[in-house]
Amino acid sequence: MALAALLLLPLAVSMRAGVRLLRCSASSRGPASRAHVGLPKGVEWGRQYHRPASGAASGLPPQDKPFTVLGIETSCDDTGVAVVRSDGTILGEALASQAALHEEFGGVMPGVARDAHAEALDRVTAEALKRAGLTSVADVDAVAVTVGPGLEICLRVGCESAKALALEHAKPFVAVHHLEAHVLMARLAAAEPVDFPFLTLLVSGGHCMLLLSRAVGEHYVIGSTLDDALGEAYDKVARLLDLPVGGGGGPALEALARDGSAGAVALPVPMSRKKNCDFSFAGLKTAVRRAIEKTDDARRAEPSFNADVAASFQDVAISHLEQRLRYAFELCEKAGDEWGCRPSTLVVSGGVAANAELRRRLQALCDATPAGAADGGGDDGGSWRLVVPPPRLCTDNGVMVAWAAIEKLALGCSDAIEGDEVKPRWPLGEAAPPETLTFAPRSR
Repeated sequence: MALAALLLLPLAVSMRAGVRLLRCSASSRGPASRAHVGLPKGVEWGRQYHRPASGAASGLPPQDKPFTVLGIETSCDDTGVAVVRSDGTILGEALASQAALHEEFGGVMPGVARDAHAEALDRVTAEALKRAGLTSVADVDAVAVTVGPGLEICLRVGCESAKALALEHAKPFVAVHHLEAHVLMARLAAAEPVDFPFLTLLVSGGHCMLLLSRAVGEHYVIGSTLDDALGEAYDKVARLLDLPVGGGGGPALEALARDGSAGAVALPVPMSRKKNCDFSFAGLKTAVRRAIEKTDDARRAEPSFNADVAASFQDVAISHLEQRLRYAFELCEKAGDEWGCRPSTLVVSGGVAANAELRRRLQALCDATPAGAADGGGDDGGSWRLVVPPPRLCTDNGVMVAWAAIEKLALGCSDAIEGDEVKPRWPLGEAAPPETLTFAPRSR
């Protein structure tokens, strides 16, 4: 899958109102060939600039004090709204899940999801405002919404509502990239500051990728799935085991796996002979199906069988992630000079990051892996730091949308209210230069 560049900005870190805010700085390497409001365009690797189109942005909130953002999320099957303050305080949030609605279909039905968003959004917005101690949208300083990627008809529900609210109350408007919002969530939720650069493992129902995250809007792809995403594989295996999948099969499969024995069902680790940072889960899903089909009726009737299948699948899937991350850690050391940085923090984001076994295993991996100094000075004697948002903030929610908007607004970036369409297929980041990927040729 081709991945194009989206937001490329340099940044300077400052302290303001008790939170690390980001300030735009223009590069001296030349003007933009095309102007993008809030969506600066990179010219080449390591050379970025930010130059919002004059007069086209929707404005900025006051920057001399903490400001508040209303964030709206309707990209798939959760209607999420939150009010977040720029000092990192979550003032109020509300969420309407559609899991029960989609259970009978065995997955998300776009039309049903759209109608549910339309029915719930006003109510969820009012609830988030109430919990924040506010009476209306007039009391916030900006309005943000997910504009992609996601289901187009669902994105439109949230986007049209957010634009209407921003126009009605004369508020700055911010268009948020759903995947970047997941990535940036780690910078809000961590106990200690999470500074750029860092390595990102994004694992969700629709995506599985490794990114070098160097700034807000500056993400470089060093690995991605060649077929299924990890969350999708969880859902498909959950269906094979007749587990509930209306709200995603991952939580149900994870719960079942706790009662099973990892390794009880022999399954191959994907791409074990390929030294690169890409992923593949389609073959593993097929191997699970074949293992079930080849098992005799007596064994399949045993109460422990499904749990053993779930545990074995989860064990191998996480082993695959661990193997790719080891390569990514090595790559960060080898390519540090070319990249101009050596990250020593791993951020894991997306819905699958809520999985407790995954968090445990990746914590052990990071603890056991030496990390080079962030300034490129070699081994600093420490290990990789793992940062994962709390489980409730890993899945889709309004908090992540509001916080991503805060990061953009602090850089001086907002978006045009009129004429900006939703982007159901909006890639995150651009591919890292091939010459810096020093492993064997990638199998794409």
